[in-house]
Parts: sequence; structure tokens; C-alpha cells
Amino acid sequence: MNRDSIDWSGPMPAITTPFNADLSIDEDSFVANIARLFEAGATGMISAGCTGEFWALSLRERELLARLTAEACRGRGPAIIGTGSIAEQEVIEQTFAAKEAGAAGVLVLPPYFARVTDAEIIAHFEAIADGSALPVVLYNIPGNAGNAITPAIADTLADHDNVVAIKESSGDWTVFQATLNAVSDRIRVFCGPSSVFGVPATLAGADGLIDCFPNVWSKGCLDLWYTTKAGDLDAAWSLQQTGIALTELFTTGGRTLYPATKAAMNHLGVPGGGHMRPPYRDLDGQARASLLTGLDALNATSG
Repeated sequence: MNRDSIDWSGPMPAITTPFNADLSIDEDSFVANIARLFEAGATGMISAGCTGEFWALSLRERELLARLTAEACRGRGPAIIGTGSIAEQEVIEQTFAAKEAGAAGVLVLPPYFARVTDAEIIAHFEAIADGSALPVVLYNIPGNAGNAITPAIADTLADHDNVVAIKESSGDWTVFQATLNAVSDRIRVFCGPSSVFGVPATLAGADGLIDCFPNVWSKGCLDLWYTTKAGDLDAAWSLQQTGIALTELFTTGGRTLYPATKAAMNHLGVPGGGHMRPPYRDLDGQARASLLTGLDALNATSG
């Protein structure tokens, strides 16, 4: 397999996992969010990733999300399931569960917590790709994983027959561009922080955008992708400026991205929000109040 073995492209949101007050998964809200995002122009879905709080889910719950995602995506776009784990065998077992559920591929980040060498990262991914029942999307997010898929590592892994794409979420434009240059001839490259540089990534030749912001701002990495591809760059850069402002709002003032995303979704009355699972807590107090004030102001000015 290689980049031509799949047809995945365009804006594919990384979706939230909504929890009820008793912290069970709100299945109806989860599925409704997928339907809403497809109607807004999404081309596929990424579930059980960082935005989906994969670390707070049991393996059985991840299997449930894989099934719900695959069913909701059927006939509409690929369902790509996060299978993050520090244990290689656990990742492999999850890929078999995702395949059985009907998923199209899996999103795999490096081992986390344990500090590993470049050679160990390569060996980790090669073992997973060797045993994977589905095409593998590499997931570079060193800010969360603590270990990075450097452009050189991506270049090596791009030759593996089961690796078909990478989600480059370093947040570093230099790393993104170097990765794109190194591997785009063999695997597809998706830009992670499209709220920050989705327009230049699209112009540079990214195959698509994967971001959490469409959950709360459907223009983010959806309209942003389409306006850029259509050559309407004035509109695209305007959307990019809003995305940058939203990113700043969601990650300052005592806030972090995922609780802020769910708080904003709840405020806007869209499905997919709900509660956080520990160790995160629902956003409250001044942090929540200033988020909603800022969100309303941005909505008023950006339309």
C-alpha cells in the first residue's frame, strides 16, 4: 500500500467523545455530531484520538466508538480510529477490533511517557504496522506524546507497506514543511493544527486537514479547506485569522484545548460536547466565562 491505495483527502475532523453526567459515553450525541459535521462538508472522521480523550477510555469503550464511527461514516467517508497505547500489542489488538467494526484505518501516535530513541520509535511503528489489520496513519503530536516523529523518521516509515498517511500535528511549520517534502511522494500528509496554518499547508500541497476546531467552529478546516482549494484566498485568510484567534482563546486564561472545546460546544448547543472525564475537569468559573465572552465576540465579527 501507499498514498494511492486510499482516496482520503480534504477536511476530516478529529471528533470529541461526549460524556454524560455519570461519565458514560453519550452515544446519541456522538453520532449526531458526526452527522452534523458531514453535513457541513467533512470528508471523513477521526475518533478516539487526542480530541476524543482516548486515554480516558477502556478498550471496550474504544471498540464501541469504532463501531459507532464506522456505522455513522458508512457511505459518507472513511472512519479512522485512534489506537493510541504505549504497548505495541495493545495497539495491534485495537486495529483488529477497529477492522471488525468496519473502520477504514487507524491513527497511531508514538509511545508516550517513556522517553525513547529514534530507533526505538521506528521499531515501535514497524512492529505495529507489521501486525496491523488496517492501513496506518502516523500521528506526530510531540506536545502530547513526548516523543516526535521527525521528518527523518517519517521518511523511513513511509516505505512500510502498511503506512499510508501521517497527521502532522507538531504545530511547527518548519517540521510540517520538511515532513511534507520528505514523504508526500509515498504517503498522504494531513495538517493537524489547521486552525493555525491550514491555509499555507493546503497551498503547500497537504492532502487534507485534521483538527478539533470543526467541533465548535464548522468553518474551521472545512470552509477553510474549500475556500483555499477554490482559490478564494481573501476568504481563506480571513478564516485563518479567526482560527488563530480561537486557538489563542482556547489555550490561554487558565484554559486548555479539550475542556475549552467541549465548553464552547455546550454553549453553542451543538451535539458532541457534554462532560470531561478525569483527569480533566469541566471548565468553570472565570476561565469558562471569559471563553464564552470571547467566543461570542468572535462569532459576532466573523459570522
